[in-house]
Amino acid sequence: MPENDQVPHSDTSGGRPRLQPLSEDDWDARTGELLADAPRDPPGRVGNVFTTLARHPELYKAFMPFGLQLLRKGRLPGRVRELLILRTSHNTGASYEWGRHLPLAKAAGLTDADIERVPQGPDAPGWTDVDRHLIRAADELHGDARLSDTTWEALAEHFGEADLIEITMLVGQYHMVAFFLNSVGVELDPGFDATGFAKGTPKHG
Repeated sequence: MPENDQVPHSDTSGGRPRLQPLSEDDWDARTGELLADAPRDPPGRVGNVFTTLARHPELYKAFMPFGLQLLRKGRLPGRVRELLILRTSHNTGASYEWGRHLPLAKAAGLTDADIERVPQGPDAPGWTDVDRHLIRAADELHGDARLSDTTWEALAEHFGEADLIEITMLVGQYHMVAFFLNSVGVELDPGFDATGFAKGTPKHG
């Protein structure tokens, strides 16, 4: 399992992205309207994920409310959300996703030691029992497209029905985003890095 295989801070397999982000100078009126409420990085730059996805305006418009619901208005605590996202980024080889969520993960309470353990999987020493179940959930959804009875029952001791639904939908949503990022080759934005990213195939059981 190539978990220590460091990759460049880009999801391309080599060379330029397959689709370039839309430069703000090239936005037409519709693109400007779509991106008016997009999150901005200092000093006001819109991230490459948004300016690339905006090449499909209808899909962008439909996707954003769902994505922001999970990211900003979801039921899960921020630390739980970001742990699941980082493990999903690792599982899918999405270095962009990892790099963008590192600051969010730290702000939500994940320590540097936690982040270093994410690529090591659920059996790495140092996780709490809840963390271990969450990472195993991300792995099972990635590998089997379902939670095992054991993992479901373990999580149900800590999370309600709506939370369990959100766990599955969150992991699924970030898989979908990873498919887009990796296939298009979206490059990580200035000011972000993918420190600690190591892609690999999870093992679970």
